[in-house]
Amino acid sequence: MSTQSAPAHRWKRVLLKVSGEALMGDQGYGVHPPTVQRIAAEIVAVQKSGVEICLVIGGGNIFRGLSAAASGMERASADYMGMLATVMNALAMQNALEGLGAETRVMSAIPMQAVCEPYIRRKAVRHLEEGRIAIFAAGTGNPFFTTDTAAALRAVEMGCGALLKGTQVDGVYDSDPRKNPDAKRFDTVSYQRVLADNLNVMDASAIALARDNGLPVVVFDLHQEGGFAAVLSGAGKSTIVTES
Repeated sequence: MSTQSAPAHRWKRVLLKVSGEALMGDQGYGVHPPTVQRIAAEIVAVQKSGVEICLVIGGGNIFRGLSAAASGMERASADYMGMLATVMNALAMQNALEGLGAETRVMSAIPMQAVCEPYIRRKAVRHLEEGRIAIFAAGTGNPFFTTDTAAALRAVEMGCGALLKGTQVDGVYDSDPRKNPDAKRFDTVSYQRVLADNLNVMDASAIALARDNGLPVVVFDLHQEGGFAAVLSGAGKSTIVTES
């Protein structure tokens, strides 16, 4: 894969975290193929410009372990079910990406060789170097950890320049902008403030892991057309969570 355009971007290798809910479109549940296709097209366009991309996709559009546990299900079992949901989403995204001509590999933290590769760090790095999009599924492989934490962990393991979290809003606010029209948006915000003020960027474990490894977390609107490429080039609206 050519990397001639890579200098136009702030980072050569990034991890994109996509929530499971982002794949629902206007449905209330499951996978909406046109939405998956649109997100995949944005990812492929960025990869073609020379950026190495890995993905972590949540499973909340199919099953959310924490909600099930709150309803009485044993937490570890509920979380394992949620991990399986992320594998389903990863396969859906793989299908969309490969339909657009991209080479991909789904790597699961829970081995299931019939449908995807087991996660092996050095092999994953090689996939990225060979121009493939690596999709990391099944979270960390352990209950009690979210896919946000899995995204931070994999981003650090892959040596990514940044973790990009695609959300429903264009950055981090001091309160929910969908409920408070006077909410203030930050261009940059520190890890410490995110944790101290409970700004709900990602869970505390993910932010702490990013902080401890100097990994910038970039929050942007995944539903803004061209938003992924714009953020990488420094032109898009986003919030960067960093040390200061």
